[in-house]
Amino acid sequence: MNSVHINTISTELKIQTNQVNAAVALLDDDATIPFIARYRKEATGSLDEVAITNIRDRIKQLRELDKRREAILKSLEERDLLTDELKDKILNAPNMALLEDIYLPFKPKKRTRATIAREKGLEPLAEIIFEQNNIDVEKEAEAFINQEKEVNTTEDALAGARDIIAEWINEDAGVRAKIRELFANEGTITSTVINGQEEAGVKFTDYFDWSEQAMPAPSHRVLAMIRGESEKVLRLKIAPPKENAIYIIENIFLISDNDASMQVKNAIEDCYKRLLSSAMENEIRAEMKKIADEEAIRVFAENIRELLMSPPLGRKRILAIDPGFRTGCKVVCLDPQGKLLHNSVIYPTKSDNEKEDARKEIKALVNKFKTQVIAIGNGTAGRETEAFIKELNLPDHIIIEMVNESGASIYSASEIAREEFPDHDVTVRGAVSIGRRLIDPLAELVKIDPKSIGVGQYQHDVDQSSLKDRLDDVVGSCVNAVGVEVNTASKQLLTYVSGLGPQLAGNIVALRDDKGPFKSRKELRKVPRLGPKAFEQAAGFLRIQDAENPLDRSAVHPESYNVVNTIAKDLNCTITELMNDDTLQQKIKLESYVTDKVGIPTLLDIKEELSKPGRDPRARFEVFSYSPDVNTMNDLEVDMILPGIVTNVTNFGAFVDIGVHQDGLVHISELADKFVKNPTDIVKPGQKVKVKVMSVDIDRKRIALSMRGL
Repeated sequence: MNSVHINTISTELKIQTNQVNAAVALLDDDATIPFIARYRKEATGSLDEVAITNIRDRIKQLRELDKRREAILKSLEERDLLTDELKDKILNAPNMALLEDIYLPFKPKKRTRATIAREKGLEPLAEIIFEQNNIDVEKEAEAFINQEKEVNTTEDALAGARDIIAEWINEDAGVRAKIRELFANEGTITSTVINGQEEAGVKFTDYFDWSEQAMPAPSHRVLAMIRGESEKVLRLKIAPPKENAIYIIENIFLISDNDASMQVKNAIEDCYKRLLSSAMENEIRAEMKKIADEEAIRVFAENIRELLMSPPLGRKRILAIDPGFRTGCKVVCLDPQGKLLHNSVIYPTKSDNEKEDARKEIKALVNKFKTQVIAIGNGTAGRETEAFIKELNLPDHIIIEMVNESGASIYSASEIAREEFPDHDVTVRGAVSIGRRLIDPLAELVKIDPKSIGVGQYQHDVDQSSLKDRLDDVVGSCVNAVGVEVNTASKQLLTYVSGLGPQLAGNIVALRDDKGPFKSRKELRKVPRLGPKAFEQAAGFLRIQDAENPLDRSAVHPESYNVVNTIAKDLNCTITELMNDDTLQQKIKLESYVTDKVGIPTLLDIKEELSKPGRDPRARFEVFSYSPDVNTMNDLEVDMILPGIVTNVTNFGAFVDIGVHQDGLVHISELADKFVKNPTDIVKPGQKVKVKVMSVDIDRKRIALSMRGL
């Protein structure tokens, strides 16, 4: 393990070196982040998932830098260009940009203007001029006239020499560092509309004539402008004041005031215009995109986490409806485990006869399947369907709940849905998904590509590899935080359990289907290809509610069962009695059970788990209802105060569903009666809020809302 990297990460993240060292060692041993954070606290000093993730990402960056170093050193050595001084510079380059700057003069390159000038024998002239002595440059250039090499005049010779000097300046690491800094500090991003694209690019109107400092530009604006450019609506330019860049370079290279210096000055201007400015613009574009991507991914990941951790209704008998006008409403009935019992179609928004048939159908299904909850998708015809259901005067104990159906259509057409319901069409699958989301949002949403859940912005514009990695982290974190009932979980849910993955998840389901429910965690060892390492990683996150050993229902890891057995023995009770008796738990003296492998952090976790075994960390479910008087945008009036659900949080505010098929925006300045730096400090996706209508633009489908004073 590279001690330099460990020290670098320790300094950057302000984490002790022994903690970083332990985390890296565990990660290198293929331990997952949830497992390390939960079950290896003694080793890491109780680092949380965020810290471990940061360590993982940084060590990956440093190792990629090492790989690039090795490749560069090998290339230079093979071409006999490596000196001790150059090697030392390469080994000490702190980041990729500076490493590439050092390598640039030695990098094999395509045939350039400078290359052509060298082929014409003009490099000695360039060296003479670059010294900037008081010479007669015309006379010096005459010596290099060579018609065979197409150097016909002194100006031809001087032009070639300037090309060589321009390349020297462009490849100077010190110059590049200073101009890079200038672009970062003073660079401006300018966006203009391409002639003739005004109508086609109307959604980018705000950026038709826009300019702001580049690096501090907010993520959403940067990504919007980049999208406008990719759609050939906008033209983007990023640059600092040209005179400032020229001034910096001249201060480095101009050492005299003579004819030779004038040639160098011309080469400097040519270098900046032709080579350096475009190279630095590409760099800052890449850096801006990277920063914007990271911020967009961070916000998206936070939104996904909140949605995945939405409160579950729990096991209830559900009647779920996927609303529709023309094709009717698809109705499904589910048992408390989400198993499909019935499906049919009703037409409550068509003729009186069809509406009456729909009334009879719903009432009959409610009675037959003893329905406890009616779940209605919030898409097209959702509010109309909700009104129809509420008119039926069903028993008061039946909950009627609108469900966010974003992504349900993606699931219904997926291979996963076809595998689950091979004999049913997409409409049935979509209705089932709506109902199951109410029972357990996490278990159902893991079946959908997180990008399709509808809580992000520009998620299709950001780096897709980084987005996938981050979302996989979030989904895995949520699944393992909640824990998974191994005898009812889908293959998709099991896939995200620490140490498993698709293959082992499929093997678990196959063995369960073949041999029946698992009776203990120990039986998981019988799963094909689930070896000791995978068992160690996964066991603590898997629950078996009907297990004989009560610890198999908890988050206590099997490796700690002996500790609990010893505690119970010392207190002269059974484990079940220990888990059900607060008085017994208070008698536990943790320090008595500390060993070289089990420390106070693990013992504290065990004690907490004994008091609330298998506790679901998600909040309690709360019933929500939209305003019954507001169903479309036409019903909205300024100053109305309405209930709503936050559907998406961005850096500039939050979108809220108030039940009119068009989310309204609460701008960041309207989120609270105080200054808000980060909207996620105030609201989260799925949160129930009250909002005031500020303005309604029906033509542009825009609703402005406020939470100030509410």
